[in-house]
Amino acid sequence: MDDNKTPKFLFNKYNREYAEKLLAKEDFQRKTVSFYRYTIIDDPKSLRDELFISWSKLNILGRIYLSKEGINAQLNVPEHNWDAFVKNVHSVSNFKNIPFKYAVEESGSGSFYKLTIKVRDQIVADGLSIDDYDVTNVGKHLSAQEWNEALNEGAIVVDMRNHYESEIGHFKNAICPDSETFKQELPLVKDLLDGKQKEKVLLYCTGGIRCEKTSSFLKHHGFEDVNQLHGGIIDYTHQVNQDENLENLFVGKNFVFDDRISERISEDIISNCHQCGKPCDEHTNCKNVQCNLLFIQCEDCMVENNGCCSVDCDQINSLPEDQQKKLRAGKENKKMFHSHKKVDLREGVKKGK
Repeated sequence: MDDNKTPKFLFNKYNREYAEKLLAKEDFQRKTVSFYRYTIIDDPKSLRDELFISWSKLNILGRIYLSKEGINAQLNVPEHNWDAFVKNVHSVSNFKNIPFKYAVEESGSGSFYKLTIKVRDQIVADGLSIDDYDVTNVGKHLSAQEWNEALNEGAIVVDMRNHYESEIGHFKNAICPDSETFKQELPLVKDLLDGKQKEKVLLYCTGGIRCEKTSSFLKHHGFEDVNQLHGGIIDYTHQVNQDENLENLFVGKNFVFDDRISERISEDIISNCHQCGKPCDEHTNCKNVQCNLLFIQCEDCMVENNGCCSVDCDQINSLPEDQQKKLRAGKENKKMFHSHKKVDLREGVKKGK
């Protein structure tokens, strides 16, 4: 894209196939970063358009959410445009000196294939009313060293991510709630910790944004010693990698919400293929687009089941595209499955049939 040309459209019109072809032609590296900030944005729609124009000119790709309560961004930036990007972000008064979190495993252009900026009611959907929390009153932020010390001293540690995230990686001895969304998890965690209002509680998530809201929520409900991992798993890993005296207490992979799906933090494989049960921590989406279930599938099962989660999905996925479209016609047929809850798919696959 011409750096001096304003985009005709304030949204990306490329389909994935075309966008990936453009990425394959790039002869430069990209930095994958994330950042967030709770801050009052008076006119998120106007800011959204300003950012889209500026970031399109810089050839930035990613997924960004704006709301009146702040910004939540995951994106990648061409290395040669990095300084211009930082200058642009910090020029917005709400985002001045906002810290960036760098990917643990950098995969160039593999994290995103287009730029999407959306305005939402909240930057992280939580289902809370304004009376349930005070985001200016949050827990204490702990460095990696402080976190390890507190964890080793027996503090209660809670994973504030969804079950499919913690299934492939989590901190040792962490409470990992069986929840599918952050909205579900908040009241569940409060109930799980009931009676422990005076004990030290440690919260962690991918980059820190969910813990920011959770810590204020728990403090609002009487928890006295609430702490959160500064910068989340991402920043923790960078700190551990830079200090040989710091032990890594996170086992497995860190789930990320982009095309990489996960970053390896330790060599431990703590989860199993949902179809055959052997050790595996590779997530995939069912190839049947009518299903699209996120599940763990090993290479052998991917080949045997053609990337599908069940016999039914394999059969549908093998049909001509026009027949698949007919099956998806009608609002009631858009999805075969509606949940990513923990599933045992072994009864529904080809093995033994």
